[in-house]
Amino acid sequence: MRQVDHFIVGERPAPTRKANVWNPSTGEVQAEVVLGDRDLLERVVATAKEVQPAWAATNPQKRARVMFRFKELIEANMQELAELLSSEHGKVVDDAKGDVQRGLEVIEFACGIPQVLKGEYTQGAGPGIDVYSMRQPLGIGAGITPFNFPAMIPMWMFGMAIAAGNAFILKPSERDPSVPVRLAELFVEAGAPEGLLQVVHGDKEMVDAMIEHPDIPAISFVGSSDIAHYIYRRGAEFHKRVQAFGGAKNHGIVMPDADLDQVVNDLSGAAFGSAGERCMALPVVVPVGDETADRLREKLIPAINALRVGVSNDPDAHYGPVVTPQHKERIEQWITTAEREGSEIVIDGRGFTLQGHEKGFFVGPTLIDHVTPNMSSYKEEIFGPVLQIVRAKDFEEAVRLPSEHQYGNGVAIFTRNGHAAREFASRVNVGMVGVNVPIPVPVSYHTFGGWKRSGFGDIDQYGTEGLQFWTKKKKITQRWPDGGGDGSNAFVIPTMS
Repeated sequence: MRQVDHFIVGERPAPTRKANVWNPSTGEVQAEVVLGDRDLLERVVATAKEVQPAWAATNPQKRARVMFRFKELIEANMQELAELLSSEHGKVVDDAKGDVQRGLEVIEFACGIPQVLKGEYTQGAGPGIDVYSMRQPLGIGAGITPFNFPAMIPMWMFGMAIAAGNAFILKPSERDPSVPVRLAELFVEAGAPEGLLQVVHGDKEMVDAMIEHPDIPAISFVGSSDIAHYIYRRGAEFHKRVQAFGGAKNHGIVMPDADLDQVVNDLSGAAFGSAGERCMALPVVVPVGDETADRLREKLIPAINALRVGVSNDPDAHYGPVVTPQHKERIEQWITTAEREGSEIVIDGRGFTLQGHEKGFFVGPTLIDHVTPNMSSYKEEIFGPVLQIVRAKDFEEAVRLPSEHQYGNGVAIFTRNGHAAREFASRVNVGMVGVNVPIPVPVSYHTFGGWKRSGFGDIDQYGTEGLQFWTKKKKITQRWPDGGGDGSNAFVIPTMS
């Protein structure tokens, strides 16, 4: 059986623990991933400490050239990366290419590191005194990434961290570990020093070791909210800089004047694409008024029934299987919970099987109506191909629903009314807002991050905020005396006089 090992420098220790890597389309174990421990992390950190100073001393132009070559290699190997990702995650190949592409866009931004690293300068802040600042790397960064975007999110993290002069240790999800390892291989091929980007596999033992290690000053995490909160709290105890992004329950507000045909088309992709396993999926639609809700429901039913569920390499499939048998069971339990709570299961995806792939982890597209805010199936993240309808009586209730939810990652409003859209965007208590855009993930030169239990920490991912997270700012006040030696140029503390 294929074995997925760590990507580190030096001899790899004999594995003591392993985890299964499934093929979600067939329901079979396709590989085993080796799990590391604290001793392995010590070796990896020691290597990172050796290579990082020389990389930090490398001028930004040369670092940018490595990022450019890495970008070219990703583009040249796009099909291979997408197929490998698809085989372990279950998302269809086109979705997998999108996963890689969105990560690549952050690498493209990192290619401009000489520009974004520039500091500030003030000439003549006082008599003969200039003040300037510089951004310097932290040393070693660590990233802990989820299964649902095994290419994009690692590149969000290590692209900015390494371009800024840091070494990086990546711990990807053990559910689909092969693409992160392949990215690290391509990074070395692009000209990066060996040991600058290392990949270690592990579970909670490895996570705790990263949190507690004194030579790792910063950790970035994406995953569930409970674990995000744990890492944020524990990281603070060990005096680390932490950004930790959690779950979501994104809402799509549909105003009575919205183009419902476009809304249905957008919802089909945003709610069911990648089997709903996206923190920026749109699993809750909020039509304003019963008339809007009834018209939307009437259009949604045939569109959802027309969705094609297939194996990950089926070019005609709209989405593929979910990642593990445990996750399939969890999603179906949430559908049952919603039914027991009194909502209406309009289209039921439980018990779905695909002919010839009966052991695969497939969940059929599901539509649930008459969901109310007091239901646990509304309060919690389902993370599957399930769309819930929560009916709002008016605009005020439509603003209140996402604003009062425990998660605050993304939200969208569908309308032709500019005033309504502007008012909604200004008032809603959510970190990322789309206006007639169902999945409002900002482009790479902006920044990504949610609010409330969707995000812990003050600095968002990628863009200029990503640069801030992976660097520390040094401020210099300097004065060059013009000579004389008579004390006339003595420095004194400024006073109001």
